[in-house]
Amino acid sequence: MDRIFDFINPIDKDLQAYVADLPKSTLGKVVLLHKKDFQLDFTPGGIVLIGVPEGRTAVKNVDTGKGLNIIREQLYKLYVGNWNIRLYDLGDIKIGHSFQDTEAALKSVLTYLLKKKLIPIVLGGSQALTYTAYRAYDELEQKVNLSVVDAKFDLGSFDKKFDSNSYLTKIVMEKPNNLFNFTNIGYQTFLNAQEEIDLVKKMLFDAYRLGSVKSEIEIVEPAMRDTDLLSIDLGAIRRMDAPANQNAQLSGFNADDICKITRYAGLSDKLSMMGIFEYNVLKDKNYQTAELIAQMIWYFFEGVNFRAYEFPTLDLDGFQKYMVVIDDETYNFYKSNNSGRWWLEINIKDNNKLKRQTLIPCTYNDYLTANKQEVPERWYTNRKKLE
Repeated sequence: MDRIFDFINPIDKDLQAYVADLPKSTLGKVVLLHKKDFQLDFTPGGIVLIGVPEGRTAVKNVDTGKGLNIIREQLYKLYVGNWNIRLYDLGDIKIGHSFQDTEAALKSVLTYLLKKKLIPIVLGGSQALTYTAYRAYDELEQKVNLSVVDAKFDLGSFDKKFDSNSYLTKIVMEKPNNLFNFTNIGYQTFLNAQEEIDLVKKMLFDAYRLGSVKSEIEIVEPAMRDTDLLSIDLGAIRRMDAPANQNAQLSGFNADDICKITRYAGLSDKLSMMGIFEYNVLKDKNYQTAELIAQMIWYFFEGVNFRAYEFPTLDLDGFQKYMVVIDDETYNFYKSNNSGRWWLEINIKDNNKLKRQTLIPCTYNDYLTANKQEVPERWYTNRKKLE
């Protein structure tokens, strides 16, 4: 028996009974459940749901992480799409005597799943667990691109107590530093100190204001395409649509927005883990937020099923090349004949000699911007990171 199962509480009998009464073709009839007398046998490429009812580092969101089976009930009753992916529910991480004990157990489980080429979906619990999810990549010896859907940057002083409002500082500062890029999606200016906004820009991180994303939700897709780990704070969704969070705001993403974002995440060939955090069942009137989370996960499933697995950096067959000249410099764009997605080429030069070139995800609007004789902002920021 794999040791990771020692860290897990399997699906309880009440939830198993709920699944038994569901109609055919619902997710509950398709998802393979980890039961006390049934150990899962994983298939690479599958998606694994894992709950973490740990809320001890959640700020002003007491009791977050409880009631995760409510989310499962809402998810299991949804009907399956035309999919070929394998789906699993591992159960919940056993909560340790301390937050650090829970972290150690969760990290071991997530590292195991990543090594098995599985895609974990973490249901929490404090968003500080994003740090644990990030550390799960340590043994894979790779750089990590982290994207966060959050109204705030969650930056705090390095000597501040570690919690859901300061976990990003620990990710940035602590060694080994495997973070290559950080992207915030949906920050609200009035919830962040100006010095934090300036610091994010100075560190060449990407940050998209809520209004910018809502007016052009498609700008999230290239960010997801370059993401390894996605962390979603439910506080980024407006209170009307997701009340189960004591930090929920009047403004934020609506239900349609967040489902589009999780579908983009699923479509990403690169993304290998997603976490949804800060669920508080005590604030969930009519289980409205649980229902929304279930739909977010459903759209993630659908996205994974329709991944294109196209890598223009390896093979340019099947891609159309578009060249735009701006001030005597040529900018090369590539469009997939299969998915219609776009990439932009960046050439890094040293003493006017080509050092290397790389392709970054972009949008059709970036191409249109270039045709207006304006260099896309995405080109500037990525070039600075790569130099």
